[in-house]
Amino acid sequence: MNALLMNALRTFLLLMVAHVLVGCAAEATDACRGQLGGTLDGAMADAESRLAHGCEYEFDRYFGELLTIAEANPDRRNAQHFSEFLLRQAATGAISRRTAEGLYNRYFNIKFVSLQGDYNTCSQTCPVRARVLSAMQTELKDKELGLLRVSSDTASFYRADHLYNEAELVLEATCRACEAGRR
Repeated sequence: MNALLMNALRTFLLLMVAHVLVGCAAEATDACRGQLGGTLDGAMADAESRLAHGCEYEFDRYFGELLTIAEANPDRRNAQHFSEFLLRQAATGAISRRTAEGLYNRYFNIKFVSLQGDYNTCSQTCPVRARVLSAMQTELKDKELGLLRVSSDTASFYRADHLYNEAELVLEATCRACEAGRR
């Protein structure tokens, strides 16, 4: 009888622990779901708090919401706010440093992250030229959001647009030269 009572008690305790864990997971999930709001500073603080309490899987959504909030209130200082936010998230481990740098550069730097690397243009870029240019075009739209609509940095956006046009021309000329060299 003692063994039967012990098994029943053990089962009861396991069920209680499982119930508590499921309840905690549901609370964390609910806390992660709400939209960010208010000022950019307040929304960043809210996002940081949520990320620090188990909502790392929502980082991309939070980042998008922060961009939307900043777009409604463009300011040259917004790029700095995003830089600091991304660095803090990398420091806490919510995202990697490489991801933080990539996101910042994708939205707030004139250089294109979609055309980086030390590789042979003829053998590696020319065969996928259309895909590279499409990725750069998508990134230019992200730069329009970050540089122009979030940060009101018209000059930097137009420099990025100019770099895109130059890269397109250089890539076209290079790939033609590569094709001619193979004949």
